[in-house]
Amino acid sequence: MNWESVFASRSARMQASEIRELLKLLEQPDIISFAGGIPDPDLFPAADFEQAFRDILTGDQQAAALQYSVSEGYLPLRQWIVDQMARLDIACDVDNILITSGSQQALDYLGKLFLSPRDTALVAWPTYLGALGAFNAYEPLYDRLITGGNRSADDYLSTAQEKNSTVKFAYMSVDFANPTGETMDRAARDALLDMAQQTGIVIVEDAAYQSLRYDGPVIPPILALDIARNGHIDATRTLYCGSFSKTLSPGLRVGWVCAAKEVINKLVLLKQASDLHSSTINQMAIHAVASKGFDHQVDKVRTTYRSRRDHMLECLEKHMPPGVQWTRPEGGMFIWLTLPPHLDGADLLARSLETVRVAFVPGRAFFADGSNVNTIRLNFSRPNEQTIEEGIGRLGRLLRETT
Repeated sequence: MNWESVFASRSARMQASEIRELLKLLEQPDIISFAGGIPDPDLFPAADFEQAFRDILTGDQQAAALQYSVSEGYLPLRQWIVDQMARLDIACDVDNILITSGSQQALDYLGKLFLSPRDTALVAWPTYLGALGAFNAYEPLYDRLITGGNRSADDYLSTAQEKNSTVKFAYMSVDFANPTGETMDRAARDALLDMAQQTGIVIVEDAAYQSLRYDGPVIPPILALDIARNGHIDATRTLYCGSFSKTLSPGLRVGWVCAAKEVINKLVLLKQASDLHSSTINQMAIHAVASKGFDHQVDKVRTTYRSRRDHMLECLEKHMPPGVQWTRPEGGMFIWLTLPPHLDGADLLARSLETVRVAFVPGRAFFADGSNVNTIRLNFSRPNEQTIEEGIGRLGRLLRETT
């Protein structure tokens, strides 16, 4: 059977995630991995989840937990999220919340909802490769989103028009972005809102790392700024994508979208046609554990990851040769390295795995045009400090030999 002859044309744009492939390396015990954006499983509130599932399956929630449920999501969890959003100055109600199977599903739904073939999506350069993977299936064009007001609304529109395209949305991870670890400042967020209003486009705010701030001033989410300008969430153009994956558990796959009701209603239709609803028992367990001690859990995670970030930055200063530069994130899970121009991150990874047995993610995958090959992403949330010291030392030695 010639399967390529019957696949939809969009399938040609589907590519394997370099991170998913690199995760297989974790099964090799001699590999030091800075590759995956993986929480430390030692920090999961496992005992709390064990108790939550036991209570659900032995109590009066058992039947509901194992049954079909509403597409919008488990109501008590949606109400808990409403209360959390209020702490971020985002006033909303449960009808502004849709539970998704992780924020990755939210990105897929948003791509499906907004992108027709050859529509333009504005994305950072680099950007989260999972977003590119989600959007690619809907056959968009990409243009570089430059934050801070350094590019006019007319420029974005005219660039798209030259390609017979229409700009639909701007996607941005605003706090401790994957892959760079960088954060949009307040002025850049305001400028992005200005540009979106002038062009008539939507803003997709990926807030997967919002809770993981270690230092620096707290900056309001774009959705909060949008509400302050327009008076009510239903009058806004910003779609906020949240997740429990970085704080409670990635394996339970629970995220959410917070947006105007008109958008949520459309997303509910997409979910009904996709997977009907996210796992009910998982939503119940997330709600039980979050209600019991979300802030305590977040504090524990922050304390550990802050220490590991600091240690990795110290090790980079100690071991990296001249010509290597890196970001200094205020939170999140990642540090972004820019190598000397003649180096290719993918080639370096191949040599690293063969010689010093250190894994990382080559930066090319995070660029919509496959450019900037002299970049790599390092993760500091999973390895402990001893592993960070050894791994960065090995990588530094390899780079000294290479450069």
